[in-house]
Amino acid sequence: MAIDESLIERTAHLLNRARYLNLATARDGAPWAATLEYAWFAGPLRFVFGSSTGARHSGDIRADPRVSGSLFVTGGGAGVAIASVDGAQFTGRCTEIGPERLEEYHAPFYETVFPDAGQRARWQLPPERLWGSAPHRLYRVDVERWWLIDTRHWEEDRIDRRIELPLDAGVQARLSAHAPVRAVSR
Repeated sequence: MAIDESLIERTAHLLNRARYLNLATARDGAPWAATLEYAWFAGPLRFVFGSSTGARHSGDIRADPRVSGSLFVTGGGAGVAIASVDGAQFTGRCTEIGPERLEEYHAPFYETVFPDAGQRARWQLPPERLWGSAPHRLYRVDVERWWLIDTRHWEEDRIDRRIELPLDAGVQARLSAHAPVRAVSR
């Protein structure tokens, strides 16, 4: 099946422009959503975010690693035109990044979240403060499914739909070409 190249371009635009992702978790039937800064990695598509081990979503992830989420961008300004809004939803599995993989993700995550070197020096936690008994972690979401807003049909009938972009090897390779962060191994 041929993939519409515009879906890959839109995905890359979203991944590179959205500042935050919304992550949904659940435990014992109680849903929760957290808004998080992130870095993305391609080949396969992954998100990395930092959080306290005591945060509700962190506890939810320890109990059940299945997550879903969304990201969106707007053209900004007052009276935003609907054509300048875009978004995606995803599902995946989330885990803490252990000390054996921390070095792979540590610098790229902080360079993405704090592009200014001065801010990064002020806020970046050293790797040893992200594992063991430390109260913070980096987490990785391995994205399993990805949907974009179906903007073309919405303009015609105002019905909110999604288009799934299959994350097969070909799509993953084309996304890698847009990744600002050097891909690391699984």
